[in-house]
Amino acid sequence: MADSGKGRILQFAPFQSSVDEGFWHKLSSLKLNKLRLDESPIPITGFYAPCSHPQVSNHLTLLAESLPAESDEEQSSLLASQGNRNRCPVPSILLNTNTLESFYALDKQSLLKAEAKKVWDDIYSGKVEEDGSVLLRFLVISFADLKKWSFHYWFAFPALVLDPPATLVNLKPALQCFTSEEAESLSRACNEWRSKSSTADIPFFLVTISSNSSVTLRNIRELEACQNNGQKVIFGFYDPCHLPNNPGWPLRNYLAYICSRWGLGKIHFFCYRENRGFADLGLSLVGEAEISLSQGGNHENMPNVVGWELNKGKKVPRCISLAKSMDPTRLAVSAADLNLKLMRWRTLPSLNLEILAVTKCLLLGAGTLGCQVARMLMAWGVRKITLVDSGKVSMSNPIRQSLYALDDCLNGGKFKAVAAVESLKRIFPAVEAEGVVMAIPMPGHSVSSQEESSILQDCRHLCDLINSHDAIFLLTDTRESRWLPSLLCASANKITITAALGFDSFLVMRHGAGPAGSIQNSQPETLNNVSAGMVNLSLSSQNDSQRLGCYFCNDVVAPIDSTANRTLDQQCTVTRPGLAPIASALAVELMVGVLHHPSGINAKAEFANSNDNGCTEQPLGILPHQIRGSLSQFSQMTLVGHASTCCTACCSTVVSEYLTKGMDFILQAINHPTYLEDLTGLTELMKSAGSYTLDWDNDSENDDNDDDCVEI
Repeated sequence: MADSGKGRILQFAPFQSSVDEGFWHKLSSLKLNKLRLDESPIPITGFYAPCSHPQVSNHLTLLAESLPAESDEEQSSLLASQGNRNRCPVPSILLNTNTLESFYALDKQSLLKAEAKKVWDDIYSGKVEEDGSVLLRFLVISFADLKKWSFHYWFAFPALVLDPPATLVNLKPALQCFTSEEAESLSRACNEWRSKSSTADIPFFLVTISSNSSVTLRNIRELEACQNNGQKVIFGFYDPCHLPNNPGWPLRNYLAYICSRWGLGKIHFFCYRENRGFADLGLSLVGEAEISLSQGGNHENMPNVVGWELNKGKKVPRCISLAKSMDPTRLAVSAADLNLKLMRWRTLPSLNLEILAVTKCLLLGAGTLGCQVARMLMAWGVRKITLVDSGKVSMSNPIRQSLYALDDCLNGGKFKAVAAVESLKRIFPAVEAEGVVMAIPMPGHSVSSQEESSILQDCRHLCDLINSHDAIFLLTDTRESRWLPSLLCASANKITITAALGFDSFLVMRHGAGPAGSIQNSQPETLNNVSAGMVNLSLSSQNDSQRLGCYFCNDVVAPIDSTANRTLDQQCTVTRPGLAPIASALAVELMVGVLHHPSGINAKAEFANSNDNGCTEQPLGILPHQIRGSLSQFSQMTLVGHASTCCTACCSTVVSEYLTKGMDFILQAINHPTYLEDLTGLTELMKSAGSYTLDWDNDSENDDNDDDCVEI
């Protein structure tokens, strides 16, 4: 490039701004916790570096550390970063308004002139010689909308306008302007200057060339000494611009400083640029500019000023929305999902986080089990949780039930369903939790005609809840309170998980598909075989096509009122404290296993070390039907119980009767203790069992040999 633009007006490539996301994070914290309504100017520091790529200019950047340090630790970190060759600090101020209207109402021209006046004063006070970065002072105005996490902002890089403007005599690549000895010496001097912590971040310097072609870089305060020595002087600066025909913005105020402070009309300048951290004289430029001396030497007459950054060619501010990354709830989601996402890196690449996030879980019972299950569901990435409970938090609850605190017990206690949801949202704001205060209608708990309307309303509400959720957890205290949910889940073919506690033992199980949902995988139930339900619990599956049973499939009596005439220890759920967390964790793991199994709710029972369950194909291992554990023995075993044809909750007879008669059927079951037993054949079964007699063989001839033989 020979004598590019000779005799033309010298034009400069504007600074380009860049704001790191961390800057907005810290500004938000500063605004919320410290500034509040204070609109005073905030001193900040921008950073820039010389161009390091032939096709990309470097930006002036704002980082989190650009804002004032909030602690001694941050201040120490800031001091440690001084001398960073890639971070030349530039002083600035930030004006952050309280409203968007105030932002647009700011007198931008007056603000620009006020900042330029500081530069002009620094030129005449000699401050530039001590700290050249003041020539690059800039201004940022902003408005932070912390409700929407959007930020309006505008940069101004004040530039003193020379009048008449500087004329470009020539502009060439630096490599064409020096002898080979000078070029080699210049490269070496620049690399040394950039490698020293004391000079690496000083953006303005002098290049002096002696008669023996030796090149030295010096501080600009040494100009007079260099001129007295008769050395050739070139004014150098770190140029962020990559363009071959234009120097960068820092040269504007540099020329104004040289003209006004030193009275020079002809100026040689060096636009220093790099490649891979080393001086690149092919990319760097050397130019000569002529300036009218009539504009120098008068402090009172400050030149005109330009400098507001353009946004896509227009004089308008910028706006950035960081709602997705700045909203604390979204940040909480990202942090909460980190462990699950890391699972997919190596251990569980097939883990389906999406299905977990959209699965709607209904927890019936918000006591010891309900609290633990809710926490465990959130840990697995479940975001939609509904809790149903009619009780209130009592003084004995918080120590065992992890979602409650002492405040929840005061003034008669909050409803558990409400308090649990509040706690879940405090723990994880992104959870979509809902609390329903409702008692579950129960068989054996007869109601009067006046209460029927209310009970039926609760039944319909419970039915609607089950139909609108994907997985239902039965976590209530009593056996009879699980009957209606079991029936409704069997009818709707929902994933159903039961967890029940004894003093030192627990049962966790998944209910099989309902009669209608498993029809393609099951044998028709034989209603006349009333004794089939007596032998359906086994350690292995006897019939692979048989559907799995529910919580009531192994009972030979219908659920009745178990709360009447009970002592204090029987009224409370007395269990070993470690039991509930174990059972709750297993209950959630069962649900996750069902969601990931190809057969879903129809998955057959699987056992460890079995060749028939295909567990090696499942990312989470086996999927059992029932898990029974004992803390006293520190033992656990998996069992399978097939659906009973006499089950009072899930057999086809009961489900069909419910679908036919609806709420009338439920009222019958609630008010008449033997109704379900009569319907399912359990009454007949008990009569059959009672009719068996023992026939003793008293043959005296066999007394000696058959004394212990009993024939039934």
